[in-house]
Amino acid sequence: MRRSERKREAPDLGVMSSRTLFSLQKELFSRLSEMGHAQVRPRHGAVLAYLDVEGSRATDLAAQSGQHKQVIGTLVDELVALGYVERRPDPADRRAKLIVPTELGRDHMEKADAVLVELEAEHARAVGEEAYAEFKRVFRLVAERQTRTK
Repeated sequence: MRRSERKREAPDLGVMSSRTLFSLQKELFSRLSEMGHAQVRPRHGAVLAYLDVEGSRATDLAAQSGQHKQVIGTLVDELVALGYVERRPDPADRRAKLIVPTELGRDHMEKADAVLVELEAEHARAVGEEAYAEFKRVFRLVAERQTRTK
């Protein structure tokens, strides 16, 4: 059996995770585009998915998303230019900056959360509520194990 056939018939965790991520992103950002957020791209999720409404430091966003701080800085620059976030002094440390969502950014975050709730509900209906809840429980354990610092 050729490798490509094997990966289609018996995909490993990496293949299943990447297929799921890319398909989920495509669906999410397609729906968000229809809701007025056509300029935001999946790469911006490294910021917007982890951003606190009150603001977050770039170093925290990098740690949570698994991206390098320089990548987060570039994404923040793009999101500032698009009007989704702004940089503000951190009241706890004036030397630091907080990345804070604008009204447009908050709208995007709220709509993204709602779309993800809908997508998860669709999956739960398709496979059964209990099966989906168990899948999420086990997947969370696998993700935590895989991503813990070694």
